[in-house]
Amino acid sequence: MRTEMTLAVETFPIAGRFVISRGAKTEARVVTATLRAGGATGRGECVPYARYGESVESVIATIEGVRREIESGVDRQALQRLLPAGAARNAVDCAMWDLAAKRLARRAYAIAGFERLAPLVTAYTLSVGTPEEMRAAALEAAHRPLLKIKLAGEGDEARLAAVREGAPHATLIVDANEAWGEHNLVALLDACARHNVALVEQPLPAGEDEMLAAIARPLPICADESAHETASLDALLGRYDAVNIKLDKTGGLTEALLMADAARKMGFEIMAGCMVGTSLAMAPAMLIGQMAAFVDLDGPLLLAKDREPGLVYEGSTIIPPPPALWG
Repeated sequence: MRTEMTLAVETFPIAGRFVISRGAKTEARVVTATLRAGGATGRGECVPYARYGESVESVIATIEGVRREIESGVDRQALQRLLPAGAARNAVDCAMWDLAAKRLARRAYAIAGFERLAPLVTAYTLSVGTPEEMRAAALEAAHRPLLKIKLAGEGDEARLAAVREGAPHATLIVDANEAWGEHNLVALLDACARHNVALVEQPLPAGEDEMLAAIARPLPICADESAHETASLDALLGRYDAVNIKLDKTGGLTEALLMADAARKMGFEIMAGCMVGTSLAMAPAMLIGQMAAFVDLDGPLLLAKDREPGLVYEGSTIIPPPPALWG
């Protein structure tokens, strides 16, 4: 069946600033793919990420390069071969899932083999800052059960102590975003253990993480920048205990489901993660969240304004998406 595709670039301001070890951003620029066929419409959203050499312009160009094939009606499996893993394929793949759900009058989760979608408790992210700034942010968010704190290397022990002081009862995830090195890895992991951190994401740069296999890890380590798609899993064995599955890295829900299944069989815990995007990007990731030990789908909570209709967040609990949003 003939399919019509439209692409749009949309901008959503972030509430305040979102700061990690690599820099700060004040808005989320996303690419939305809309597919129309047989009287039905499906949508998917991606967030191009400069760390992986992506931009809004490059994502648009990548999708446009296969417009003819997409509009001729290729399926999700063919799309896997047409486009590499990454943001461009994610937008189109998720739009295909949504379109199929609308055309079949079935929920996407049912098509994927789930009986239902359960509500999920998401982490809430605290940007990196001075210890004083992070203590204040933690105090404000202390009512949330799960906090994810961004760290940056130098001064992280003080930041960690300040967050724990501000939120003494919250479960903590630490995300170093590749900012640590061999010179401070052991000391910072020990500090995390002392402050009862539950998980540390990507402490070392991707491709420079051999040391993780040579040390006694005092708490679970999760691969993020080192984990992209199913084919990346073998290299993580012995170095990581968990993998952060993000649809913008896997190139969509199709590959994310395959990766989650393979990761669990290999003994990895699953973390369902996201870039800073809207509810349209979070909705398909809710399926990965059903298999995850840790969920980090707080993108809309970090925005000044989400798209409508959006996901409903009851505190840190995400209610499954309505069909009008996705799936």
